[in-house]
Amino acid sequence: MNPAHPLDNVRVVLSHTSHPGNIGGAARAMKTMGLKSLCLVNPKSFPDKEAERRAAGAWDILTGAMVCADLGEALSGTILAAAITARPRDLSHQVFDARRGAIELLGYARQNPVALVFGTEMSGLTTLEVSKCQMVVHIPANPEYSSLNLASAVQLLAYELRMAAEPGSFSSAIGMTSVAARFEEIELLFHHLERVAISSGFLDPQEPKRLMQRIRRLFARARLEKEEVNILRGILGACEKRMNTRGVISTDDPAMPDK
Repeated sequence: MNPAHPLDNVRVVLSHTSHPGNIGGAARAMKTMGLKSLCLVNPKSFPDKEAERRAAGAWDILTGAMVCADLGEALSGTILAAAITARPRDLSHQVFDARRGAIELLGYARQNPVALVFGTEMSGLTTLEVSKCQMVVHIPANPEYSSLNLASAVQLLAYELRMAAEPGSFSSAIGMTSVAARFEEIELLFHHLERVAISSGFLDPQEPKRLMQRIRRLFARARLEKEEVNILRGILGACEKRMNTRGVISTDDPAMPDK
């Protein structure tokens, strides 16, 4: 059953936030634009009185916030995640500005959970965190001074999402006609593919270079559907059986999808 409003399907993820006041400021920014779901990855201090003070009445956002140990847990159940970053990335995912990125996200949020992922105040998102997302969103700013407070960045993206959700916006014409693969299903595919690449001799685990990073970027562009993931894992499973002289998949194999 779809939510009453697509913004209800947008999850704001703050990773390793160092100052609790920024959590409160982000909560306030979210509430002013109608976003409700806040997820915190290993915050330095939470709950915290400073977060409550900066929330300025958006206490329901704080009390409902989910605290996670890692980004994988925070993205559980989502089908699309946008990494919010100002730094150019080598082997980057598809890059959108804030406005176009909001439109892209809202097209998927009308039927499934999506996420905006913000990094720590000092250094932003790590390369590994960005690799777990499917797109990159940047906020066009003064190139001579592009530093933006975390809560302000959340406010800007929340505003663009709200505008994209307005009746008559371009995003209202975007819809999903098939079942999108969720974060956990795609992560299992990556682990399965890496294991087969190693066992086949294609990938040297001692010198992996950036093969898996390139594969993640490839599949991020594809916006995989659940059935497509099942097909790919079925092919990988068949390859494993052929490589195994006994025809038995190793016991540490993740659960295979139904065909």
